Amino acid sequence: MKKGTLLNSDISSVIARLGHTDSIVIGDAGLPIPQGPQRIDLAITHGIPTFLQVARAVTSEMQVESAIIAEEIKQHNPQLLSDLLALLDLLQQHQGNTIDIRYVSHEQFKQQTQRSHAVIRSGECSPYANVILTAGVTF
Repeated sequence: MKKGTLLNSDISSVIARLGHTDSIVIGDAGLPIPQGPQRIDLAITHGIPTFLQVARAVTSEMQVESAIIAEEIKQHNPQLLSDLLALLDLLQQHQGNTIDIRYVSHEQFKQQTQRSHAVIRSGECSPYANVILTAGVTF
């Protein structure tokens, strides 16, 4: 049995296969998932699991180089943005690197999800609770 924090076999497998600059998406329950990326649906019911719970679990095992967030979150979900930025700040300290954070329109965000290896759907039901995480290297 796996000893680490992340027990979901599909997510563990995707992270293990990521190379430098490959990306995955953590999305809310309403984010449209395109045909290309692997769909990993964790949503059980409204709010379970939360976006931040999923983000914490994923980043516990993924080396993150950059994050892409929809610009609209600033106006429509500032508390979640604050919590996400705090998580990324802690991750930077733990990893010892700077995580580049970019904001794009929600439309551009949805287009960029098509190039991701996987989209992980949470049960989050608050607006713009989505992030694209790009893999870094550990050396």
